[in-house]
Amino acid sequence: MIDRNPEKAVARLAAMENRDELVDAKPDAGARIAAHIMDAFQPKPGTAVSAFWPMDGEIDLRLLLDALHKRGCRCLLPVVVAAATPLEFREWQPGMELIKSAFGVMEPGPNAVPARPDILVVPLLSFDDLGYRLGYGGGFYDRTLAALRADGQGPVTAAGAGFAGQRVDSCPRGPFDQRLDWIVTEDGAASF
Repeated sequence: MIDRNPEKAVARLAAMENRDELVDAKPDAGARIAAHIMDAFQPKPGTAVSAFWPMDGEIDLRLLLDALHKRGCRCLLPVVVAAATPLEFREWQPGMELIKSAFGVMEPGPNAVPARPDILVVPLLSFDDLGYRLGYGGGFYDRTLAALRADGQGPVTAAGAGFAGQRVDSCPRGPFDQRLDWIVTEDGAASF
């Protein structure tokens, strides 16, 4: 399910340019988003929370990972196993050496402990008020959310993390796009 939708391709280019401008204009956004996530979700010790390591202009959520770890949560990072498959998740610890995957993502190595997230903090290029996001086009998070929501192992919450300025009137979407449960920006957290 690599997305070849031409409408999404055009929207992605515009969203990347917009995001790149926002990264420079709002250097404290990651810290503010981390605080909003901790406030909104109040994760208890032992809760498995997946965030993402920043790359290519994404929000830097390393402060969130540190805060979650201090609270006693299980901190997870996504692992790209192969194209067109759901993500896997492995535990992250402060100071852990990460490896760069073939997809350019920094992730825990194969010896890190695998786990199923209770909460996923998801990167995005843009989002709308219906809870849909525009991602990078690989379909990894959509496949992952669909699989987790259908696995019968309990609820999973998906929270998109991005700049308030990444909001658009409507994200182009297809039949496989998964809706988020929350959007968290530097301005606050909102559920759908």
